[in-house]
Amino acid sequence: MAHSRTAKKAVRQNETRRALNRWRLKAMRDAMKEFNDAILHGTAEKAKEEYLKCQKVIDRTASRGIIHKNQAARRKSRMVVKLKLKQAAPAAPAKKESAKK
Repeated sequence: MAHSRTAKKAVRQNETRRALNRWRLKAMRDAMKEFNDAILHGTAEKAKEEYLKCQKVIDRTASRGIIHKNQAARRKSRMVVKLKLKQAAPAAPAKKESAKK
């Protein structure tokens, strides 16, 4: 337990910072979930919008030191791969009617 006045203040500051860092990490994860939902269920345009939003959140999180810059780069790289696959995939084709003889 902290005894000095400055040590008590440091404990308070650490609690505040930890809460804020956890909030920022949660916001990043939520943005990534939105992107993944857009990849699975949305259009390529919607996925690109979500990617741009998520990229900003990831960069902000890394710049504040909550995640490592290499982790941010890795996450964005994996998201770009998914986005390119989504954009390359043809739109949902209509069902083909089988030709009966």
